[in-house]
Amino acid sequence: MKTQRTAGCRTNRKITFNASGAALAEGARWNDEMHRLPTGGVHCIPRGVYRYPSHAAADDHLAQCLAARMALIATEKRRA
Repeated sequence: MKTQRTAGCRTNRKITFNASGAALAEGARWNDEMHRLPTGGVHCIPRGVYRYPSHAAADDHLAQCLAARMALIATEKRRA
């Protein structure tokens, strides 16, 4: 029998009519931390609407975009 593994400990928040100030503050902190990461303000996938025939095709496109962005970052670091 397989044992079940748990990754992380995030609790789901209830959807309510009134917004929670604590949840807004938590989301703002998360957003700020994401923008502090190297190249946090730059996205690797160009804007647009994409339709894929399969999940594998979507994963391939994501991998290609990530590789292109990583190559660009490496080139920029080399020039600096």
